[in-house]
Amino acid sequence: MKILITGGCGFVGSNIAIYLRKKIKKAKISSLDNLIRKGSLINRNRLKKYNIKNFNINIEKFEKVKLIPKFDIIIDCCAEPAIEASRKDPDRVFKTNLVGTFNILKKCIKDNTRIIFLSSSRVYSIEKLRRFTKSLNVFKPQKISKVINESFETSSASSLYGFTKLASEKLIKEMFFKTNLKYIINRFGVIAGPWQFGKQDQGFVPLWVAKHFFKKKLSYIGFGGHGNQVRDIIHIDDVCEIIYKQIKNFNRINNDTFNIGGGLRNYISLKSLTSKCEELTKNKLKIKKVSKTSDFDIPYFITDNKKIHRTYKWKPTITVNKTLNDIYDWLKKNKILRKYF
Repeated sequence: MKILITGGCGFVGSNIAIYLRKKIKKAKISSLDNLIRKGSLINRNRLKKYNIKNFNINIEKFEKVKLIPKFDIIIDCCAEPAIEASRKDPDRVFKTNLVGTFNILKKCIKDNTRIIFLSSSRVYSIEKLRRFTKSLNVFKPQKISKVINESFETSSASSLYGFTKLASEKLIKEMFFKTNLKYIINRFGVIAGPWQFGKQDQGFVPLWVAKHFFKKKLSYIGFGGHGNQVRDIIHIDDVCEIIYKQIKNFNRINNDTFNIGGGLRNYISLKSLTSKCEELTKNKLKIKKVSKTSDFDIPYFITDNKKIHRTYKWKPTITVNKTLNDIYDWLKKNKILRKYF
């Protein structure tokens, strides 16, 4: 079996590549990444240790993409995932996320290749999520029980990033229609773990741990600046495990869309995340409050994992506390990473 992982020198892609290298001994695992993102050179060196080749190619250039060898499966992890980048650099987001997917799909059709596409929970409508949260009254102390499933509204605005991921999903269905090609679409929530070089609006969990560990500045941004925003967290190892299960069962289970996240057992607010980081690092920061909320931000998201559990008998097994500990241990062993945060 030959597997190509686009965005393979990113956080998610590199971890999936190494995980599959260990689990599927006879498979040939390759990466495609143009190495422009923070930390990608570090991850490329990690891949080299496992004899995983990287094709240094810009996914936007089909004349380059079409020349790479044929693969049995492509796992498409390549994306510009930061929500605020939708506003700051819309051309890059559109080209990387949508034109890039289009090029990969043309390659799939040319070579009769199956695809596992990593989409996002941010395909869901911002205003509907905010109304949902308002009715839930999430910022008041209570036991949270509401989750977002695959049928939640996607018809109104979700940011340019969200649009490009949803449009890519539709593109897969259109281009594979009436073919024998198989696909799986995974809408992941917040993924976290070691080797993630996080930012405020993408990869906030390792960012929070690192800022505490290295004693750097942090801010609560939006919704009054109190840190009450809630997200569920899924450890990268749980992500790798479900991708592995999907590969093993591709002939039996395909052409479907799944929400995948930490779920009700693995959610946390920024305020609670701060407390846990203080406990881990023994460092306490004075966190700035920024009241103004970005037009793209949402106060709450917890994934409904029922469909993915029902289909694959899979559920996340790694707790938020274990995820934070893993990130902390990674930082302690690699203090040179200070400059990346």
